[in-house]
Amino acid sequence: MTTPKATRCGGSEFVWGSRTYVMGIINATPDSFSGDGLAYNVDAAVEQGKRFLVEGADILDVGGESTRPASTPVSVEEEFRRVIPVVERLAREPGAVISIDTYKAGVAERALDAGASMLNDVWGLKHDPALAELASRRGVPIVLMHNQSGTEYKNLLADLLTSLRLSVEGALKAGVSRENIIIDPGIGFGKTAEHNLEVLRRLEDLQTLGQPLLVGTSRKSTIGLVLDLPVEERLEGTAATVALAIAKGADIVRVHDVKAMVRVCRMADAIVRGWSRREGGRTR
Repeated sequence: MTTPKATRCGGSEFVWGSRTYVMGIINATPDSFSGDGLAYNVDAAVEQGKRFLVEGADILDVGGESTRPASTPVSVEEEFRRVIPVVERLAREPGAVISIDTYKAGVAERALDAGASMLNDVWGLKHDPALAELASRRGVPIVLMHNQSGTEYKNLLADLLTSLRLSVEGALKAGVSRENIIIDPGIGFGKTAEHNLEVLRRLEDLQTLGQPLLVGTSRKSTIGLVLDLPVEERLEGTAATVALAIAKGADIVRVHDVKAMVRVCRMADAIVRGWSRREGGRTR
């Protein structure tokens, strides 16, 4: 299956295969696993977003509910309170592309009204299928992530592919255009550390679905387990997973440390996608 060549998002166009795009994480939560939660501090979240844009982020992913294991779900009203002011202010920044990280259609629609132009659903339509209808009606891209309760699989990659295929088919059936569907294997969600490493090792298998691929490994517990390091010391481990994910076909990487990971992406892209001194050092 041929992957779409480009996706429009707000005022930007993502040309798949030309380079790796960087999504910067803005956690408008008090309980982020990575220790960077900025709930109720709108000014700090906005300043972080502005810094990410200067550092080279292509997308700002704003989320108001932690998805770490054993986190407490929050109400729609609470999620509004955390994310909508941040989205509204960041959307005024020139060139800012805002993604809303939520699995609730009500929150997603309010965020789109506030200026977001991409949906990021960690449940791949399995929690709230109405997100697909919303993405179709508003003509925005949607990230569909693999997730499940528990870590039991008959066959890890086959089960993951089947689940993502059902998510993609659900989006298409709701009227979402194929170029507006991005898939995410869900590193750290419903998987053991061994599962996460296997998914990364076999990431190219996901290309059979024919959709652009987002990968989020930043600071995750698998890196901590492998390297025996706390969350604040996982930069190098994240860099290794980002570079290898790009070599295996990632189109977008979702990260906390934008400045460093933009550099990792540029170097990996120069190897994977090509580089020419005559083009001013830019990847083709």
